Amino acid sequence: MNLHDVIQTARDEKKADLLLKNARMVDVFSGKIESADIALSNGLIAGFGDHDARQTVDLAGRYLAPGFIDGHVHIESSMASVAEFARAVLPCGTTTVAADPHEIANVLGAEGIRYMLDSAEGLPVNILFSLPSCVPATEMETAGARLGAAELKPFMNEERIIALAEMMNYPGVIHGDPDVLAKIELAHTCRKPVDGHAPGLSGPDLHAYLAAGIASDHECTTTEEAREKLAAGMFIMVREGTCAQNLETLFPAITERNYSRMMWCTDDRHPHDILGQGHVDHIIRKAIGLGLDPIRAIQMATLHPARYFGIRYAGAIAPGYRADLVVFSDLNEPRPEQVYCRGVLAAEAGVLSGALRWPAPPPAPNAMNLHPADVDFSIPAQGRRLRVIEAVPGQVVTGRAMMEATVSDGMAVADPDRDLLKIAVVERYTGKANTGKGFVTGMGLKSGALAASVAHDSHNIIVVGANDRDMKAALTAVVDMGGGFAAVRDGSIQDQLPLPIAGLMSDLPMRMVRDQLDRLIQTARNLGSPLSDPFMTLGFLALPVIPALKITDKGLVDVERFEVVSLFED
Repeated sequence: MNLHDVIQTARDEKKADLLLKNARMVDVFSGKIESADIALSNGLIAGFGDHDARQTVDLAGRYLAPGFIDGHVHIESSMASVAEFARAVLPCGTTTVAADPHEIANVLGAEGIRYMLDSAEGLPVNILFSLPSCVPATEMETAGARLGAAELKPFMNEERIIALAEMMNYPGVIHGDPDVLAKIELAHTCRKPVDGHAPGLSGPDLHAYLAAGIASDHECTTTEEAREKLAAGMFIMVREGTCAQNLETLFPAITERNYSRMMWCTDDRHPHDILGQGHVDHIIRKAIGLGLDPIRAIQMATLHPARYFGIRYAGAIAPGYRADLVVFSDLNEPRPEQVYCRGVLAAEAGVLSGALRWPAPPPAPNAMNLHPADVDFSIPAQGRRLRVIEAVPGQVVTGRAMMEATVSDGMAVADPDRDLLKIAVVERYTGKANTGKGFVTGMGLKSGALAASVAHDSHNIIVVGANDRDMKAALTAVVDMGGGFAAVRDGSIQDQLPLPIAGLMSDLPMRMVRDQLDRLIQTARNLGSPLSDPFMTLGFLALPVIPALKITDKGLVDVERFEVVSLFED
């Protein structure tokens, strides 16, 4: 950019590139709506007032807000490549994201982080990154890599790295694990905030967690939890994703006194929700519908995350800020009509501008080292009662149950009539195919099996099914694709979705991913699952940092005890 040109434009000594006239500007600093003309130069906002310009657009009294910011998102969870994610969220008014490449880092380590940085280079959306803090997330699973402070250090001073990402290993923090503290100290040394991840943490343990300098949390599930964390000094990211939707529950915690320390995030959002409902703009509309003042809802999508992360050039409409702007007509239901990115019209009426440049993506990495023939899903019966994972619709948390085992020929088997299904996680990195086996209720399959290589956090292959034969067929389908989702019945593949980028993302347009995923979900429903998105729920059943009972390749994990436990009651 040419700052001399911008300064001259601000003084009306040089023509602006673009003048947006007659805007009703959302001033996120004052919390007011101001009538304004805005002059743009070299992709920046140069100043206010009537200016000579090469191009003038009359907004005719429509509203103009800063581009929206997602405070915490895993792009991999959209199952689209970085560029295709950007293509999808830009028409929704999202111009900046704080992306955590935690998923691909658990598959490919530093190579995965570099792949995401390279994929984001030159895109119209301002994709910034926080460095994954938990690779692996715990020692109770096998990840594809291990990242300590030494491996993270080369990235930390890069301009697009803005934070240390969600510190999920809260026991490691409060008990002073040296490796965990080294990462936190690295972030502090580099003057980057440390994002938190501490579901349900309270009292002295919460205080110990915060004493390490952790600044935010996006895992609150109750108003009381959010209030306690706010009072203790945390910033709260209110999450509204696909599997975890916390806005309605946390809404009473958003008050005049504390909303300045709150912001929005999507965390994990699937293609059908992005394309059908929107992105951050959907959260803004929903919050306004619940009764939040529209300007506050927009501040929580713009100024607040920009201040939290120290993004000087985003989050407001002011001289020197990047000209990332959203135009809409109804303040009480903001729907982006035009989106400007770096002062260029990037999308109109939900359609991307053909003038945008989209650089070619880097080669897609692969990570699949597994032979299905080595896997045995049988479980010898070692007792009458089982510890069973309870899947909870719409949440990443799970319950725990004790159920009578169904035994056949000395083996504990699935019993679909009781919604008791077998579940397994198969390690896909070392070639050893280590397999953790257990049972789950709440998935609802009456027959067949589902398998996925998207299984948080380590993304081994997770399989759930009504019988071992279909589980093996579903596993084989995922391996043969190099990663993805599969649904099987009677040993035959019913439907599948390839995810060739590290077994996490597709290289297809998001609409095509959405359509294939919708067919897969319908196939899962035909197999009996009542869940709105069985594959999203399935992927989180392997997440051993969210209570209460999960499964990894090392076995059944009691998250509250932070240890692998016996499948059968002692």
